[in-house]
Amino acid sequence: MNPVWRILVVTMPTANSTARMRLWRAIKGLGCGVLRDGVYLLPDSAGADSSLAALADDVIGAGGQAHVLQIAASTDDQAAQFAAMFDRSPEFADLAKEIATVHARVKKLGEADLRKRMKSLRSRLDALQAIDFFPSDASTGTALAMTRLEATVTERLSPGEPHPQQRSVARLDPADYQRRTWATRRRPWVDRIASAWLIKRFIDPRARFVWLAKPKDCPRDAIGFDFDGAEFSHVGDLVTFEVLAASFGLDEDVPLRRIAAIVHFLDVGGAPVPEAAGLERLILGLQRICEDDDQLLTQARMLLDGFYEAFKTEETSQ
Repeated sequence: MNPVWRILVVTMPTANSTARMRLWRAIKGLGCGVLRDGVYLLPDSAGADSSLAALADDVIGAGGQAHVLQIAASTDDQAAQFAAMFDRSPEFADLAKEIATVHARVKKLGEADLRKRMKSLRSRLDALQAIDFFPSDASTGTALAMTRLEATVTERLSPGEPHPQQRSVARLDPADYQRRTWATRRRPWVDRIASAWLIKRFIDPRARFVWLAKPKDCPRDAIGFDFDGAEFSHVGDLVTFEVLAASFGLDEDVPLRRIAAIVHFLDVGGAPVPEAAGLERLILGLQRICEDDDQLLTQARMLLDGFYEAFKTEETSQ
């Protein structure tokens, strides 16, 4: 049990409703316990100290009074009472129910709706875990349920999603990969679309693409990408787009690195990228209106060309 705590004590001017609302939202976002109105509690940590100090500065700037104090629980019972304020079990239980509901409907929900629900559930779980200072069986079980749901959804939306290989990425000569047939799974999502764009624009301008119903249907003379057993696929933490860029010496191109960050986030998660939401929505729209994968790639190439040129302009103007 953590015997040391940080307390924020504030007095806000009653007339400044905007500052009061801003404080309340921040308190809620930090996951503070509420001892009484104007007295807020967090388990002691460097992060808690800096966060509460920032809130205190904001309160003082708005004309109020604020103090950040460090206290120790006087007894084990008091420490237990403080810790009980941070019991997130009911919230995890509610989220677990919603995860279970979506899991039961994975095959019935439309792709766009399913992706939207998945993003919302993952965002809520991440936010809840960030303020779960005393993890319980409820938090562990909910996280496991989310992982299982994500695996089920991935299998439905991207059947045959590759497993990462543990090997080094060899440097290759683009001259050995000209006028070739490249093959990947049909109805491509962002990694396969971006990889095909990268191949066509920077590696093999006369590339021809084959969209596979199953990876085992890959022609013998085709270069496979983004499926298990393909020549180019996930390696370690790298998605296929990043592997292709590294293989052909394109990974130092700054605009391509920015696109790679978007692709990585949309394909396997990680650090959020501001432009990712826009590209995701555009590709979802194109998947709905394009009759076949060749048409989808043609339209998506224009989007990625636009991102590349915009990033390139930003880079040269700095």
